Order: sequence, then C-alpha cells, then structure tokens
Amino acid sequence: MDECCTPGPPSGYDREFDDRFARRLARGYRRDGLTASSRLILDFAASVGLEGASVLEIGGGIGDIQLEALKRGAAHTTNVELSAAYEPEAARLLDEAGLRGRVTRMLGVDVAGDPAAIEPADIVVLHRVVCCYPDYRGLLGAAADRGRRAVVFSHPGDALWTRIGSRAINTLYRLTGNPYRSFAHDSGAMESVLVDHGLAPRYRERSGPWHVVGAVRA
Repeated sequence: MDECCTPGPPSGYDREFDDRFARRLARGYRRDGLTASSRLILDFAASVGLEGASVLEIGGGIGDIQLEALKRGAAHTTNVELSAAYEPEAARLLDEAGLRGRVTRMLGVDVAGDPAAIEPADIVVLHRVVCCYPDYRGLLGAAADRGRRAVVFSHPGDALWTRIGSRAINTLYRLTGNPYRSFAHDSGAMESVLVDHGLAPRYRERSGPWHVVGAVRA
C-alpha cells in the first residue's frame, strides 16, 4: 500500500518500509510531484502561512511534503521518522533541490513517547501516520502540543470497508508473522484530541480514501 502504513516496533518498521519502498516513493515524486492527498496537506499549510514558518512532519518518509513547503517559503522543516530506509532517498532529494541546509531529520524518536525530544514548530504535519499508531490520543496530543499555529493530519475515514480492510490486513500480518498492525481510529475522537489541546478544526477535505483535517490554534 503506497499511501498507508502499519507500524509496530521500530525494527519491524524498517522491515515493512524498506529501501525498495523508499525508492518507489522517490521515483513517483520525481515523476509526478506530490500525491493528491499530499497536496491537500500542503494547501492547508499554505493557507495558515508558510512564508518564514517552521514545519514539523511526523513520519514524513522521503520528505516530499517538506521539500514543497520549503519551495513555498517555509524557513525550516524537521522530519521525525522511525525507518532508516528513507534516509538515503531523502538526502538525494534534498541535494537535488539544494535544500539540505534547511532540513533537520531525526531518526528513531517516538513523538508520543518522548514529545520533549522534539522542538515545537509553527505547523505540524502527520500524513498517513495516525493509521500506523495504536495510541492516537498520545500521538495527536503530542503533535498538538508541538504545533504553535496549526496541525494537519490525514486518516482513512470511518467507512465500513476501511475497518474491514484493516482487519483483513492485520489477519494477513498475523498469519505471516509480520509484527505490523493497521488502525482504523474514529475520526470524531481524533479531532476531539486536537480540541482538548487547544486547536480548532477548520479544514476538512478528501482525496480518495484519505481524509485530511486541519486545525488551527484557538
């Protein structure tokens, strides 16, 4: 699944999201630019104001959204990632764009478990990430506390097929000994976490299975 993730322990994460997966994402970005769902994420960030802003992306992979944010005027981006397999492709893309000096990439930090390890940023992005994590309250709460102005995240929605698909994928993982699991969290409950942390949802758009929610500091 090119646009979803199902992480378990960091070692298993490297197994699932390996260098071949990273190369495929990088090829797609070079050829086509951002995916439609990623463009929605960036559109919200731009509406909040990217000029001179700092952007923190949790689980940003090859860093394509960050690259486009920098091209639109962001001052600096930080990527927090669990899989080391993304790093070579991310470095190549940064070098191609001449933007390596404006990016910090942090590896192996669990934001929900250790939020103090991450500096706050103006805008926090979580794209195709919450479906990867069992504790959505901890993850989104930490993200909200890191976001000075806004948080934007995507999720696969509440449709019945989403939950059935998640169960089917998890069954396959169990049968094959894969430690990964997918999670179909309730969308209202996820938005409530942001509200509880002082953010007001103002943006809701959809691209295919991906629902994008943007919230601003209330």
